[in-house]
Amino acid sequence: MPSVTFRVGDQAFTEEVADNTNLVVRAGIKKFPFPHLKYKCGMGKCGTCACRVLAGADALPEPNWKEEKVLGHRLAQGWRLGCQLWLHHDLELTQDRP
Repeated sequence: MPSVTFRVGDQAFTEEVADNTNLVVRAGIKKFPFPHLKYKCGMGKCGTCACRVLAGADALPEPNWKEEKVLGHRLAQGWRLGCQLWLHHDLELTQDRP
């Protein structure tokens, strides 16, 4: 089971999630332990769920066209859309801006 660490400021929230979990879907059904995750549409349109990947990016698939459209140059800085990520490996992320 993948372990997800979500950093908010100086705090870190870590929890194991089932394989093939989507962060936004999981948060939307209130079974996700990270209350600070910001999200809205869940379809890759609004960009509210944009997260900067701190560790585990190498295990993620390449960004899809929705991420490329919404995030643009931020992809190169390690940002991804949480609603477009289905987790199979450990991941550490934040929504804090550097």
